[in-house]
Amino acid sequence: MSRGDEVFFMSAHNDWKPTEVRPDGPERGAEGLRRALAAAGDFGDLLTRAKVVVFRDFQVGEQELDEVMDLLLPNRLAYTHGTSPRTKVAAGNVYTSTEYPSEQTIAMHNELSYSHKWPSRLLFYCATTPGSGGATPVVDGTLWLASLDEKVRDAFAGGIRYAQNLHDGFGLGRSWKQTFETEDRKQVEAFLDEGRFTWNWTSDGGLRMVSPVRPAWIRHPVTGEEVWFNQADHFHPAALGDDIARELAQILPPEELPQSVTLADGSPIPDEYVLHVHDRGLELAVDVDWKQGDLMVIDNVAVGHGRRPYTGDRRVLVAMSD
Repeated sequence: MSRGDEVFFMSAHNDWKPTEVRPDGPERGAEGLRRALAAAGDFGDLLTRAKVVVFRDFQVGEQELDEVMDLLLPNRLAYTHGTSPRTKVAAGNVYTSTEYPSEQTIAMHNELSYSHKWPSRLLFYCATTPGSGGATPVVDGTLWLASLDEKVRDAFAGGIRYAQNLHDGFGLGRSWKQTFETEDRKQVEAFLDEGRFTWNWTSDGGLRMVSPVRPAWIRHPVTGEEVWFNQADHFHPAALGDDIARELAQILPPEELPQSVTLADGSPIPDEYVLHVHDRGLELAVDVDWKQGDLMVIDNVAVGHGRRPYTGDRRVLVAMSD
């Protein structure tokens, strides 16, 4: 199966799109958003039905962000076990979106789906409008799963294992201190034991960790829909957008890479399967363009997200909640 000549088959139609909410009166900012939420009823129910809710034209200022997040994400979580480069910008667990080069596409994924703990909601806030591009694509996980060729679904049906090699401060990728936002080894060990990881501290102060078998898809806890829910392509060298990472994967065995992934039995995942998953997610995605002051909340289980390339000074902030 090649990327250029494969037959595109879907057993579901991509007619889904995010729900947009706009001001219903003259008020803007946090007060206008508060009024709109009151008119909409229970926001949890709305998000479950819509999967993605985009708040347009409220002109929320960054100084109002805490107030708005208290309405939409009252219990904000730390980015514990995160693999993406981010900067924490506020005490209330607010981060920059993934800091990859602007020319790169970030493929579709559900945040922290490789871990045993993941957020149920994500909030995105546009602090600076991109010069061009920079949309956040979102994809319905049920459609994504239904779009995959049967042989690919069959290969993933038994689940997958993720492996990570985290250095102590000097090396490729993130350190274990950055990944777990702590310098306390006991805290890290407690997290890994809770998640049933196999792990060991290395002689140079790094951390080697292998997950138990994780499912490739799960059922949404409210709707019961089956959704594609893993980050195999983000851990697999075939789908990496970083030339240095791809070159590294050619000279190092998988067990020495900063991160890698296998099928449940330890066998490698074929490159073409990973690329098939990667490409289908992006093909099915609906782009959400950004203007300063816009917000978006997504159901992190129902929907995957990514990032389109951009020019200019795009700045999007992210927060997460259970």
